Amino acid sequence: WTAMITAYSRNGHGKAALELFTQMQRNGVEPNRITFISILNAFAGPDSLALGKLIHAHIAESGLEADVVVGNAIVSMYGKC
Repeated sequence: WTAMITAYSRNGHGKAALELFTQMQRNGVEPNRITFISILNAFAGPDSLALGKLIHAHIAESGLEADVVVGNAIVSMYGKC
Protein backbone atom coordinates (compact mmCIF):
# COMPACT_ATOMS: atom_id res chain seq x y z
CA TRP A 1 0.00 0.00 0.00
CA THR A 2 2.59 2.52 1.08
CA ALA A 3 4.79 1.95 -1.96
CA MET A 4 1.90 2.68 -4.32
CA ILE A 5 0.77 5.74 -2.33
CA THR A 6 4.35 7.04 -2.40
CA ALA A 7 4.65 6.44 -6.15
CA TYR A 8 1.37 8.26 -6.85
CA SER A 9 2.39 11.13 -4.58
CA ARG A 10 5.84 11.56 -6.11
CA ASN A 11 4.43 11.57 -9.63
CA GLY A 12 1.75 14.18 -9.10
CA HIS A 13 -1.22 11.85 -8.73
CA GLY A 14 -2.54 13.10 -5.41
CA LYS A 15 -6.11 12.02 -6.08
CA ALA A 16 -5.03 8.44 -6.80
CA ALA A 17 -2.83 8.48 -3.68
CA LEU A 18 -5.79 9.62 -1.57
CA GLU A 19 -8.09 6.99 -3.07
CA LEU A 20 -5.58 4.26 -2.28
CA PHE A 21 -5.02 5.68 1.22
CA THR A 22 -8.78 5.54 1.85
CA GLN A 23 -9.07 2.02 0.43
CA MET A 24 -6.17 0.86 2.59
CA GLN A 25 -7.96 2.04 5.73
CA ARG A 26 -11.26 0.49 4.65
CA ASN A 27 -9.41 -2.82 4.41
CA GLY A 28 -8.28 -2.46 8.01
CA VAL A 29 -4.66 -1.56 7.28
CA GLU A 30 -3.36 1.23 9.50
CA PRO A 31 -0.98 3.73 7.89
CA ASN A 32 2.57 3.88 9.19
CA ARG A 33 4.86 6.90 9.38
CA ILE A 34 6.03 6.53 5.76
CA THR A 35 2.44 6.32 4.53
CA PHE A 36 1.57 9.54 6.36
CA ILE A 37 4.66 11.33 5.05
CA SER A 38 3.81 10.31 1.50
CA ILE A 39 0.16 11.32 1.69
CA LEU A 40 1.11 14.67 3.26
CA ASN A 41 3.48 15.33 0.37
CA ALA A 42 0.67 14.63 -2.08
CA PHE A 43 -1.37 17.43 -0.54
CA ALA A 44 1.23 20.09 0.16
CA GLY A 45 -0.20 23.05 -1.67
CA PRO A 46 -2.59 25.99 -1.28
CA ASP A 47 -5.53 24.12 -2.81
CA SER A 48 -5.14 21.18 -0.44
CA LEU A 49 -5.13 22.78 3.01
CA ALA A 50 -8.42 21.20 4.08
CA LEU A 51 -7.22 17.69 3.14
CA GLY A 52 -3.87 18.35 4.79
CA LYS A 53 -5.63 19.30 8.01
CA LEU A 54 -7.70 16.10 7.92
CA ILE A 55 -4.59 14.01 7.44
CA HIS A 56 -2.85 15.92 10.24
CA ALA A 57 -5.79 15.10 12.55
CA HIS A 58 -5.52 11.43 11.62
CA ILE A 59 -1.79 11.53 12.40
CA ALA A 60 -2.52 13.06 15.81
CA GLU A 61 -5.06 10.31 16.53
CA SER A 62 -2.53 7.65 15.58
CA GLY A 63 0.05 8.98 18.01
CA LEU A 64 2.67 9.57 15.32
CA GLU A 65 2.58 13.35 15.54
CA ALA A 66 5.57 13.31 17.93
CA ASP A 67 7.71 11.41 15.41
CA VAL A 68 10.36 13.88 14.21
CA VAL A 69 10.17 12.92 10.54
CA VAL A 70 6.37 12.97 10.51
CA GLY A 71 6.44 16.30 12.35
CA ASN A 72 8.76 17.72 9.71
CA ALA A 73 6.38 16.53 6.97
CA ILE A 74 3.48 18.25 8.76
CA VAL A 75 5.42 21.53 9.02
CA SER A 76 6.47 21.23 5.38
CA MET A 77 2.87 20.64 4.28
CA TYR A 78 1.61 23.70 6.15
CA GLY A 79 4.54 25.75 4.84
CA LYS A 80 3.56 24.95 1.25
CA CYS A 81 -0.09 25.84 1.85
